[in-house]
Amino acid sequence: MEYFLLDASGTVLPYFRRGHFRLTRCNVDKEHTVNIDLTGKTAIVSASTAGIGLAIATGIAAAGARTVVNGRKQDAVDSAIEAILKTAPHAQLQGFAGDLSSQAGCDALTKAVPQADILVNNLGVFGPGDIFSTPDDDWARYFEVNVMSGVRLTRHYLKGMMERKWGRVVFISSESGLNIPPDMLAYGFSKTAQLSIARGIAKQAAGSGVTVNSVLPGPTLSDGFRSMVEDTAREQGKTVEQVATEFVRAHRSSSIIQRAASTEEVANMVVYVCSPQASATTGAALRVDGGVIDTIA
Repeated sequence: MEYFLLDASGTVLPYFRRGHFRLTRCNVDKEHTVNIDLTGKTAIVSASTAGIGLAIATGIAAAGARTVVNGRKQDAVDSAIEAILKTAPHAQLQGFAGDLSSQAGCDALTKAVPQADILVNNLGVFGPGDIFSTPDDDWARYFEVNVMSGVRLTRHYLKGMMERKWGRVVFISSESGLNIPPDMLAYGFSKTAQLSIARGIAKQAAGSGVTVNSVLPGPTLSDGFRSMVEDTAREQGKTVEQVATEFVRAHRSSSIIQRAASTEEVANMVVYVCSPQASATTGAALRVDGGVIDTIA
């Protein structure tokens, strides 16, 4: 069965193969068509100049939201905006160059963009380190960047969402938040913390029309993952996708899809969670892990 992805104007989008805005199945009537329209909403996606963040910003912008694109450097923000406009020419975009891992960076963003309807907390760092090799400073850095950036931004934007009786907050966590890797212990800890915080904030916002969720990607062909396996692919004469698949099968053998997800597949979930259609989904930890986490609930 063939699928087409259309934006609000009916234009076929080349970037996303399926998933959001309007997902239309051939030879079915309109009542089987799902429209995601975020027109009139303002969205902020932290760390959105590459990888999963860029895919999320592209998806949300194509759905009609005025989207704030964030990165630490202005040239990266400008390049991301250019890339989004190639996919969604009518997108309403605003760039914000700044490091959101500090209170000062978050304050600068909230001053530039005082109000938002959608907040996607995507900023994060990762790296190896077990209990013996990870120094205190690294533990503090993982907490400051991966956890506190989202806490600070949510603290600011949530009040307005609750007052307006509508809002979406999404924390981009990881399957490592549940499937804790001993060789990336501080990273896993920070991702578990995000799950707890999102669930607690969802309860705080109960009955307000604001939803708060976590999305847990598994192995994903982000820019970071690609750079990690590029040398191996070159040495072995294989594609990055082939090496990524071998990595998943060797190191995430419980994966049901037996491959890495695309950034667009992760973004599809996030755009849905940010939509009006997801109004009954809150306090949830939503997996886009390809089945890596081997539990039913």
